[in-house]
Amino acid sequence: MGLLGVLTSIKDRAEKFLNEKNVVTDFLGKVEEKTGIKKKVLAVGAVSLTGLYLVYGYGASLLCNLIGFAYPAYYSIKAIESPCKEDDTKWLTYWVVYGVFSLGEFFSDIFLYWFPFYYAFKCLFLLWCMAPVSWNGSQIIYNKVVRPAFLRHEAAVDNMVSDLSGKAMTFFVYDVGVSGTVHIQLVVKGGYF
Repeated sequence: MGLLGVLTSIKDRAEKFLNEKNVVTDFLGKVEEKTGIKKKVLAVGAVSLTGLYLVYGYGASLLCNLIGFAYPAYYSIKAIESPCKEDDTKWLTYWVVYGVFSLGEFFSDIFLYWFPFYYAFKCLFLLWCMAPVSWNGSQIIYNKVVRPAFLRHEAAVDNMVSDLSGKAMTFFVYDVGVSGTVHIQLVVKGGYF
């Protein structure tokens, strides 16, 4: 599928979305009634303004993170509530990739912040990762990068987690009081802290 095919597919999906009944199209329909501007034009304008805000706006990081979180969170909850396992796997894959990306971004954000259009590209990346297509970013990145790295280091990470959890349990003494409250005391060299 070439670039023209991808753009045609996006256009078709957008038109299909605009013809469905949902909160966004209801809102756009009301605005269309009041202003006389077609829903399609309003949607293109909203997407364009969002893109411009991601490039030039103050708080672009908040908007970008909201886009990367709100839609996937909503559909993750819907996936949890559905009986189908396939959508659960899709959204778990997205969240794993999102977590890996966020961890990498945390350590490099001080440098990436200075790149022009960073938040616009980050938003496009997150949209690609959540796109409802077979070639979405989260599936590709998980299968090509995350899964091979995980399988290569799984045993070592399991041992480290097991050791850390065992050590953590030796440091804390849990005591459930008469009232049902949990008292946690730190044990240091055989005595209580």
